[in-house]
Order: sequence, then structure tokens, then C-alpha cells
Amino acid sequence: MPSQRAVMTISLPQSMASEYRRIAREKGETVSELFREIFAFYKQQNLKRELAELQEYGASKARDAGITEEDIERLVFGDR
Repeated sequence: MPSQRAVMTISLPQSMASEYRRIAREKGETVSELFREIFAFYKQQNLKRELAELQEYGASKARDAGITEEDIERLVFGDR
């Protein structure tokens, strides 16, 4: 099955567009390939941020409940 593509148009200041094209050319990529790479990186960083926020939330709830790291290890790993 062929991949489906959507054509998008973005507006950039001329200096940014020139730099963007230069970077793509230096990397030997098309501007579309560079955009996909940048977008994938953005999504990865966003997921890392969300995970860090969830970890902090869980740690905060554990502290509030008086649960220690040792308690968590015992609950997760048991008598392994």
C-alpha cells in the first residue's frame, strides 16, 4: 500500500527559510526530510517531558503516602 502524504505550507521569515534550506543542503536532505526529522525529534522530546512529569507526579504521590524506594522495589520485585 503506498504511503499517504499531506502537503503542508508554512510561513517563515526569509532569513530562517534560507538557513533551513542551507542546513538541508549541507545534510544532503530535502527540506521535507529535514522537517520530518525535526518533527520526530520534537515528538521524542515531548514524550520525554511528559514521562518526566508523570515520574515527578508519581514520586510526589509516593512521598505524600510515605512510600519509600525500598517499598516500591519490594512491591515490584517481591522475592525474586
